Amino acid sequence: MKKIPMRKCIACGAQKPKKELIRVVKNNENEVSVDFTGKANGRGAYICNDKACFDLAIKKNAFNRALETKIDDEVFEKLKERLSEHE
Repeated sequence: MKKIPMRKCIACGAQKPKKELIRVVKNNENEVSVDFTGKANGRGAYICNDKACFDLAIKKNAFNRALETKIDDEVFEKLKERLSEHE
């Protein structure tokens, strides 16, 4: 039986299979984007495909901590749009 890779949501802390979570990645140029393939190079953080988790992650500064960078509000707006498109 093949092992299923598990990841932890940075907002709620729930452990879920990697394919159920959305990866947000920071690349070498410090650009933050949504990685739907899960294979982009860079430092990644996983979040549930849920608006409540996204809002909680912003409130807790979880993205800044997980990606080890300061993220602007306009980047959060773009991420929110991309996540709502993916639902």
